[in-house]
Amino acid sequence: MSIRNVKKLFHPASVAVIGASNTVGTLGELFMRNLLAGGFKGPIMPVCGTLQAVHGVLAYPSVEALPLTPDLAVVCTSAPEIPAVIETLGARGCGAVVLATAGLGEHGAAATAAARRVGMRLLGPNSLGVIVPSAGLNASAAHRPANPGRIAFVSQSGTLGTAVLDWARPKNVGFSHVVSVGDGSDLEFGDLLDYLGSEPEARAILLYLNEIQDARTFMSAARAAARNKPVLVIKGGRGLESTASGPVTSDAVYDAAFRRAGMLRVYEVEELFAAVETLSVLNRPKGERLAIVGNSGGIALLAADDLRDLGGRLADLRPETLDRLNAALPANVERTNPLDLHSDADGTRYAAALTALAQAKEVDAILCMHAPVAVTSATEIAEKVVDAAKAARRMAVTTCWVGEDEVAEARHHFHKAFLPTYDTPRQAVQAFMHTVQYRRNQDLLMETPASLPTEFTANTSMARQIIDAALERGSRVLNEPEAKALLAAYGIPAVETHIARTPAEARDVAAAMGGSMVLKIIAPDIPHKLEHGGVRLNIEDPAELEQAAHLMAERIGKRFPDIPTQGFTIQRMERRPGATELAVKVATDPVFGPVIQFGRGGAVADVLGDHAVALPPMNMALARELIGRTRACKLLGGYPGHEPADIDALCLTIIQVAQMVIDLPQIQGLEIDPLFADHQGVVALDARVFIAPAATQSGAGRLAIRPYPQELEEEFIMKNGRAVQLRPIRPEDEPDHHVFVSRLTSEDIRFRFFGLVQELPHSQMARLTQIDYDREMAFIATARCVDDPAKVETLGVVRAVTDPDNDTTEFSIVVRSDLKGSGLAKALMLKIIRYCRDRDTRTMVGQVLADNHRMLSFVESLGFRRVRVVDGDVVEIELDLQAPEPGLA
Repeated sequence: MSIRNVKKLFHPASVAVIGASNTVGTLGELFMRNLLAGGFKGPIMPVCGTLQAVHGVLAYPSVEALPLTPDLAVVCTSAPEIPAVIETLGARGCGAVVLATAGLGEHGAAATAAARRVGMRLLGPNSLGVIVPSAGLNASAAHRPANPGRIAFVSQSGTLGTAVLDWARPKNVGFSHVVSVGDGSDLEFGDLLDYLGSEPEARAILLYLNEIQDARTFMSAARAAARNKPVLVIKGGRGLESTASGPVTSDAVYDAAFRRAGMLRVYEVEELFAAVETLSVLNRPKGERLAIVGNSGGIALLAADDLRDLGGRLADLRPETLDRLNAALPANVERTNPLDLHSDADGTRYAAALTALAQAKEVDAILCMHAPVAVTSATEIAEKVVDAAKAARRMAVTTCWVGEDEVAEARHHFHKAFLPTYDTPRQAVQAFMHTVQYRRNQDLLMETPASLPTEFTANTSMARQIIDAALERGSRVLNEPEAKALLAAYGIPAVETHIARTPAEARDVAAAMGGSMVLKIIAPDIPHKLEHGGVRLNIEDPAELEQAAHLMAERIGKRFPDIPTQGFTIQRMERRPGATELAVKVATDPVFGPVIQFGRGGAVADVLGDHAVALPPMNMALARELIGRTRACKLLGGYPGHEPADIDALCLTIIQVAQMVIDLPQIQGLEIDPLFADHQGVVALDARVFIAPAATQSGAGRLAIRPYPQELEEEFIMKNGRAVQLRPIRPEDEPDHHVFVSRLTSEDIRFRFFGLVQELPHSQMARLTQIDYDREMAFIATARCVDDPAKVETLGVVRAVTDPDNDTTEFSIVVRSDLKGSGLAKALMLKIIRYCRDRDTRTMVGQVLADNHRMLSFVESLGFRRVRVVDGDVVEIELDLQAPEPGLA
């Protein structure tokens, strides 16, 4: 994850083309022709050993002969020559390379290694190049240039990139950047997202990808970029199955990753650009309730049907809204949603309806539709709609003028007014649903998770003993009692289960247990044992159970003669009338690592196909969202004769499973199926766990998203003897953080935020508490309240945000005024300094108000030095983290 020298790819001062040519159709000729035609203002230097000039520009025989070092080089030579060319460019100090040649094999690895040794960035191999219209840069082999605009397009496929340029040009869709990643040996999606996410020219980012290489880097960069601007993605190869250990498709995992990162997924190129138009132009609706208004009941009903099919929701108009419509519209117009204004509706009627609906608090967005008729003017109506939409600034308004020639001028008015317009009802509704899904994903990024319904402490030592014992005997699947013991170690309720090696032992176990029982054969290699007679339910008598065990062993032995059995399990028959059979599973994806699947369980699960996938780590908000994406969620909400299930208990189970795969890297797969859920809670009836020796002692490194680093927690005793916990901040800390900020003095606020702040909005506080531990860290100090020891309060926080290259980290700190002199500020600062040193960050910087003399003296005692004064009243300070620690023990 680095953006070092990426600017030289997009904004070079000079460009060299190695392998330039006059032969039409060759890569060297295409790149030279496009560079010269693009209007680039800097030197363009062709390198060719056999020509004096290329397209009339003086050519140079070698890289060494260039009169100046190019910021950007395009390399189009044959594969065997490329490593030496890259070495030479690196030695001269070139910043970035577009490697256009394909099929490099071992030469590609050598070229990438040579570029990385000197920090030169390499786009490709097999890259179509890069286009930045605002810079006049067309360093590409594209068959046509890109219109200037505000959309950054990054594609893993060069041919799709050219197709998009071809599609976009006649539609006047413009681009800020067009990048062909190619094979992505150096510059990958994560690096480009980091750069483009903070690039003001790019208002939205579009991605086309087939696969990613580094899930952790991609997720970190994608989440950061999606907080700043819309990021939309098309994924190729949706039909491919995953090689994950479990029944989870690769596409389902990618879908979960896109959702978790706050990106919006679309499925077609036209849909991609329609979504961009909507998200970059439309006022973002704050909710999901749509009002539809038009002059044709037919097209309005089509739109309503499409809304329902796509999971949308019509707004229910309130009495006060109906009163406004009564005052604004003719009596023969029925006040419903959709609102049919009738075929004779002119612009004035449209504007009146739009104005009335725009004032409705129960309406989040309006879709205004029109079908051309002889008695009205589509253009006149469009003009009035534009005026009404401008007046209704808070309301998101989308238009759909159906037809071609008759509505062309009307659509032109909408484009000029930056009002999204679509050709068909479905396109318009789909565009609205893009905003809905985008908002949902953004809300998920910002949502404050609830506290756990009950705190749980996993017995990790017992869990490791269970797994180690199984691995020592050569097993790769925990038997049912072992699997349930593992669940118990993490606080997941499971039915009482015992093991017996023979039918006679099974009878003795049954006699000791008493009550109604279930008998199962132990054969980890046999899936769906119930279907093959490996499960017997509702056994009341020990003798009956012994006889059932004999018959079961005989039946399974005949059906599966080559599969060994290991005895029987006897468990208590769990009677939970009305409970919903669910399943929680873990699979290991080759790209994203462990993934969680939740959905229906039991015998009908495969038929229903009702499940959803999420990436760990999980919290209450994420677990609830995962459950909500299944149809089973409706059953869990209760229905006549059945109370709602305990959703909190179910969410906790999902969190416990996610924590299990973080703590235990040996777990390759897990299945809790069925898991009963009802108003009493949850209970696991059956479980299987697939294990393998692990290369590391922690499973956190396998995850695509870095989990909470619990190992960084520590206790500190202040000078007054009060015990304080120093730990990384968590999303759940947001409510307490609001309280903490509210208790700061005005001087504390001014010194921390360089101004007076009454309170921080949720969106800003979410950014402070929901951090990406891969790129920033915040340590908070918490302690039991003096007045109420049952409560915990936040006393201080120190934060460090590091650039993608890990060169510089910027710190900030604030501690309550009444705790100054307690040693807490120093403890927090030393903790963040040690953390950044351990990460090999080079420099820590900060800014302090010039009149904050106490803070300046404090940081100077820790080794910081004053660098410069900014704007006359802010002092910039710096600490060399690579230097020896001056008394920071």
